[in-house]
Amino acid sequence: MVGSLVTLRHAVAAAAALLVVTADCADASTTFYSSDPNLGSARVVFQTNHGDIEFGFFPHIAPKTVEHIFKLVRLGCYNTNHFFRVDKGFVAQVGAVVGGRTAPMNEEQKKEAEKTVVGEFSSVKHVRGILSMGRYSDPNSASSSFSILLGDAPHLDGQYAVFGRLTKGDDTLRKLERLPTHREGIFVMPLERIEILSTYYYDIDVESCEAEKSILRRRLSESASEIERWRRKCFV
Repeated sequence: MVGSLVTLRHAVAAAAALLVVTADCADASTTFYSSDPNLGSARVVFQTNHGDIEFGFFPHIAPKTVEHIFKLVRLGCYNTNHFFRVDKGFVAQVGAVVGGRTAPMNEEQKKEAEKTVVGEFSSVKHVRGILSMGRYSDPNSASSSFSILLGDAPHLDGQYAVFGRLTKGDDTLRKLERLPTHREGIFVMPLERIEILSTYYYDIDVESCEAEKSILRRRLSESASEIERWRRKCFV
């Protein structure tokens, strides 16, 4: 029962964060690497307990990876997940959603989260702001964990699938880099849990700001409804 209550608190916190999002239109003057020709029009925002992080995808470079990660986002799989690794000047890595979330997953989420994606290796360089899939020794073992590069890492080039890059939130990454850490084997990990409270997405090619806001409100409402259904199921 205690575990259920803790999970409920995380779910309620995520729902609250979702409901207070202000869906402002994208401001090109504040974007990070917004002129990258590889970027598609979709944007994803991770709302963390240290600030927002926004990124875009490279659909022509890693189409299968982009499709998989974007579907996980649309299903709300990264809500209540966390950054388990922050290695200053190297990477901030998102945990796999299976085992990384505090809220339970429904069957559709589980099915997608357990999938692996073929390694789509390219000539894109691993530099600050790049998004790169995590994997095991099997080149086709990437699932839902990925890293945001915090510096140049040429030894990763061609070995890990690059699928997007940061578009906003470099200030948030710098906050994460200042947090106290400890080392566990090869991993440098934060002492505190860096929570992904909630996520949403939008398209910069949406014709008007009002249309964009409408899409965001609908997605946020869907995520909040999912948490409420789980609450009723467990406690009614």
